[in-house]
Amino acid sequence: MVSYKELGLVNTREMFAKAIDGGYAIPAFNFNNMEQLQAIIMAAAETKSPVILQVSKGARAYANQTLLRYMAQGAVEYAKELGWEKPQICLHLDHGDSFETCKSCVDFGFSSVMIDGSSLPYDENVALTKKVVEYAHKYDVTVEAELGVLAGVEDEVSAEESHYTKPEEVIDFVSKTGCDSLAISIGTSHGAYKFKPEQCTVDPATGRLVPPPLAFDVLAEVEKKLPGFPIVLHGSSSVPQDEVDTINSHGGKLQAAVGIPEEQLRKAAKSAVCKINIDSDSRLAMTAAVRRVFDEKPAEFDPRKYLGPARDNMKKLYIHKIVNVLGSDGKAE
Repeated sequence: MVSYKELGLVNTREMFAKAIDGGYAIPAFNFNNMEQLQAIIMAAAETKSPVILQVSKGARAYANQTLLRYMAQGAVEYAKELGWEKPQICLHLDHGDSFETCKSCVDFGFSSVMIDGSSLPYDENVALTKKVVEYAHKYDVTVEAELGVLAGVEDEVSAEESHYTKPEEVIDFVSKTGCDSLAISIGTSHGAYKFKPEQCTVDPATGRLVPPPLAFDVLAEVEKKLPGFPIVLHGSSSVPQDEVDTINSHGGKLQAAVGIPEEQLRKAAKSAVCKINIDSDSRLAMTAAVRRVFDEKPAEFDPRKYLGPARDNMKKLYIHKIVNVLGSDGKAE
């Protein structure tokens, strides 16, 4: 058993409370490797933003759970080296699919876990979430749960259609489970292909696809039912078209990739939404930089020469999200 506190990590309780009061959202960035982690920590340290390092079940298998623990501990020390005296860094399991997975993460030093029982019948979701909460809270680990289903594909999470969260269920669910935050479905979705072309309109000036707006009426109803309770948005990458264009101009084939407009995320961040998940945008930024090097310098084979620019491009993206979308800069001085 490893306590996250020994690693210098924090859970989400205090950072969420401050985010709700301050009208901003905490960035939750997924990572799979060292370059992504470096970029996240550099961006958070430079902007003095609290940050959630997210690890999916697939990423955990890819990177190895023991290495991840030491990477998280190293991230805290690296942040201090960069001049961030009191880093506010959370290590979070994204989309845990079983009690056993969540328990393992708690035991290995995660400071927060998500149990995603959203695909289960309501009563089964409640029972599973409650079981995870009861175990995690013994060790002061915070728990995120989910009501409603997001469409799209990302790692091992997949659903054909989205189902909006039912506001009439949230009070009962939170009171029965004791979860610390709630991920809801209001129209965001996983992956870089969040909407089918027929769901979108076309901007006559640019010819680009414009996705349908998020269901802010559902969010407002949830806020009324659970005033001051931390709400989470998954699948909130914006799929920057400049990165998509770079990928396509250097041999890629991303067709009709479209994400959530940043102005809608800015609006959400000013509400009870205090955690916004971003993964695909980082993948796009990394791939764009790597493809550019491979295309422009085909003789290059030193990984540092293409992963270095990838890291720099991701850092730029993270800073943009922190400062211009989420508003969390300067909140962890």
